[in-house]
Amino acid sequence: MAALKKGFNVRGYDPSKETLTAAAKNGVTSANSIAAAVDGVDVVVSILPSNKVVLEAYLGKDGVIDHAPKGSLLIDSSTVDPNVPKQIHPVSLEKGKGFIDAPVSGGVMGAQNATLAFMAGGRKQDFDRSLPLLESMGAKQFHCGEIGSGQVAKLANNMLMGITGMATAECMNMGIKMGLDPQVLLDVLNNSSARSWSTEVYCPVPGLVPTAPSSRNYDNGFKNELMVKDLELASQMALGIRSPIPLGAVATQLYRVVQSRGYGEKDFSFIYQLLKNEIAKK
Repeated sequence: MAALKKGFNVRGYDPSKETLTAAAKNGVTSANSIAAAVDGVDVVVSILPSNKVVLEAYLGKDGVIDHAPKGSLLIDSSTVDPNVPKQIHPVSLEKGKGFIDAPVSGGVMGAQNATLAFMAGGRKQDFDRSLPLLESMGAKQFHCGEIGSGQVAKLANNMLMGITGMATAECMNMGIKMGLDPQVLLDVLNNSSARSWSTEVYCPVPGLVPTAPSSRNYDNGFKNELMVKDLELASQMALGIRSPIPLGAVATQLYRVVQSRGYGEKDFSFIYQLLKNEIAKK
């Protein structure tokens, strides 16, 4: 919606009618297919849940590549395997369209407040062309290198986010069980060497940071199931280059446990409840 506020005309498509209805209330023109959504546009922006969905959306019969105008710029902000944009990019160039992978960090609050960070891979001229639109939606834009490099940066970021989120939950739980006042403990961490985004902005303990998902029943945040997906993608990437990820492997397994117990829709900071031993399988 931030792009609308900056004067861009936005047409959107989503398989969910509820999502389209909500977007329409904010000024987005609805389309009934991908082909209709990209007809005649200058720029296409997508954010989708998986490798398979991204490839189908771009390379499928009703897809972006075949239906977006020649000369348009295509921006995929999904978090996927770096090989996915590498498959799309040459096809896009062959059809006369620019393409960058530009995954995003900042979550729901960042999208609402236009404070997202974009990390892009692709040709420099395509990145430069994307800047007016990316700047309307986010506070930071990074050109990370060749196609797929945005995904590498995003997966590294999300693995670290998962690890630090898990570590914050673990240490907060330990200190609270030893009798420390939760607010005092958090104040200590935020003014000491352990300070991080997870302690300052995304504390997993309910009630300590009012804007954190933990303070609204772990809803409307970054879903645990998406954290699992991103950690698995990062793990596969690391395996391919034999880069050791002992902490990433542990984090992946713990978030999987949360998901297996039926809490995949909750924010990933819900892992705190797992460590408190206060959740059971639904």
